[in-house]
Amino acid sequence: MIPELGGASLLAALVVAAAGVIWGVRASHGAAVGALASARRAAEAQFVLVTLAVVVLEYLLITSDFSVRYVASTSVSTSPLRYRIAGLWGALEGSILLWEWLQALFILLVARRAAALRRELSGYALAVLFVVSAVFLVMMTVIASPFERLPQPALEGRGLNPLLEVTDMLVHPLLLYTGYVGFVVPFSFAMAALLAGRLDGTWLTLTRRWTVTAWLFLTSGILYGGWWSYRTLGWGGYWAWDPVENASFMPWLMGTAFVHSVMVQERRPMLKIWNMALITLTFALTIFGTFLTRSGVISSVHAFASGGIGPFLLAYLAAILLTSLGLLVWRWDRLGERAELDALLSRESVFLVNNVLLVAFCFTVFMGTIFPLLAEAVTGAKVSVGTPYFNWVTVPILLVTFLLMGAGPLVPWRRGSWPVLGRLLGGPAVVALALSLLTWLIFRLPLGLVGLGYTLPYFVATIVLGELWRAARGRRRATAEPWPTAVWRLLAQNHRRYGGLVVHLGVVLIAIGVATSTVGKIEREVTLKRGETLELGRFVVRFTGLSAGEEATHLLVQAALEVTEAGRPAGTLRPGQRLYPGSSSPFASVAVRYGFLRDFYVILGAFDRQGEWAQIKAQVHPLIAWIWAGGLVVLMGGLLALWPAGQRAPSAVRVAASAAIAGGGPEPPRD
Repeated sequence: MIPELGGASLLAALVVAAAGVIWGVRASHGAAVGALASARRAAEAQFVLVTLAVVVLEYLLITSDFSVRYVASTSVSTSPLRYRIAGLWGALEGSILLWEWLQALFILLVARRAAALRRELSGYALAVLFVVSAVFLVMMTVIASPFERLPQPALEGRGLNPLLEVTDMLVHPLLLYTGYVGFVVPFSFAMAALLAGRLDGTWLTLTRRWTVTAWLFLTSGILYGGWWSYRTLGWGGYWAWDPVENASFMPWLMGTAFVHSVMVQERRPMLKIWNMALITLTFALTIFGTFLTRSGVISSVHAFASGGIGPFLLAYLAAILLTSLGLLVWRWDRLGERAELDALLSRESVFLVNNVLLVAFCFTVFMGTIFPLLAEAVTGAKVSVGTPYFNWVTVPILLVTFLLMGAGPLVPWRRGSWPVLGRLLGGPAVVALALSLLTWLIFRLPLGLVGLGYTLPYFVATIVLGELWRAARGRRRATAEPWPTAVWRLLAQNHRRYGGLVVHLGVVLIAIGVATSTVGKIEREVTLKRGETLELGRFVVRFTGLSAGEEATHLLVQAALEVTEAGRPAGTLRPGQRLYPGSSSPFASVAVRYGFLRDFYVILGAFDRQGEWAQIKAQVHPLIAWIWAGGLVVLMGGLLALWPAGQRAPSAVRVAASAAIAGGGPEPPRD
């Protein structure tokens, strides 16, 4: 009866969600005293019911109850506990349940704060949130139940996809799903603003922290996914423009545009339609990503299954777009801009061009993702869109974006001066060119790599660091604080602006790491007999033999490779292959010697069962660690932007600091 308890809890949650929609709408209309409190109680009840369903499914997975179809397809009794737990999101039905649990959690958090928000906005927002929740509950109660029983219990389960049997499975999906689901909150408040006619930007203020939090989780999920791919899949890369990778990247691009665009409307009554459209498309793209992974239209390690869920999600996506478009058209006159650009050169213009570039970037990725699907549907022929297309269309957009990242912080709001901007950009441009020349002379990198992959990132970094240094110096002159104190208090008092600048620094590191590791990668593949060596760059490896061992779910064969770097012993690497029962193909278990300047990456190919020879593929990835370091800096900047605002400095200190800053350059514009 335990599976039936899980199914009943989901059905009850659906009924509660329907009631929550009614109470939310009534609260917005003010038609019933206590309607908002009733909506809050509905949120609490729904969260308890969905949590019960999650607990039931986890219990079934942990106890290996193979009478349930989902458990039999995703778990195996000999699997370690952590993989049985991860089975909750390891396939179609369970991943939808996790998604719904996160939505129920967010609804509960919004409902508990609803009393402190505008009643008409919070009521409608809760109604929209309950509608979204109800859609996923319908999926689980009608189309894809995680508690469906088999006609006859299976003797043993199939287990997870072997590529998912890594500890990363406990982290990456949770980060990604939280980012996906998090965008439902700003979307719901945007729809509430349209329904209530409250179009003054209050909804942006109410959801700012929700938006940045969702963006941070999605960013973390994408970065962690690249790290997982690099360490686990055995191809030596971290991003392949896989359709499902793109499905997570597209809402990130649109969400990034929204985060930037919000800053303009908070200052001036501009870009209202832009912001409504951007958050709608961001949320719609999260549903599109769900469709790609759960409809069976693509084959990928990320994809789960086909069936009735695909058409349902496609209809849901169409409903989101049509409803949002209808509300926009309904409120179009009231969304008309009351402010115009004062000048072509202004901070507002920079943000607008940034929006256009990010949307164009997203559109090119979208077209490259769906074109093979459309071509196959129309012609029946399989067509692939590979890395060359994505590089050709996205690199020019990225170069212009980096130029804006550098110039943007120096452009004032409302109106700027071209001569003044030219003087401000001259110094950083000279520094960037000098650093690029020095990089080329010392490291002898390809001139094209240095020109495109280093100069603009150096330019951005010079401006960002210069802004931070001038502001900290101005504060130190005004307050006589030590440098660490001045920097810390500067960040605390203007955390949003400087958090954004720190994010840009992280993007600089990522860009340099991507460019260098892509162009500078070297590799070699040879067959080594016992005692023979392979040389690649600074590294030499000697094959000393094979070993094999039984793991919980597979046989692990490993090669022992003694490594020397620049003539010095560097330990032993043990690349391997995982052999699973019932699987005709082995799965790689890579070995990497990590370094800040370069990684040495080794893969085991074919091997002799007696351990006399092995096929070894070795790769050197220069500066690839900068990608992961840059990702951490991006997350630090995002957390800084989320940090609660510190107390404003006294007026006299601000004036003195401004004067001190002006002595060494113009005062940085405030957010």
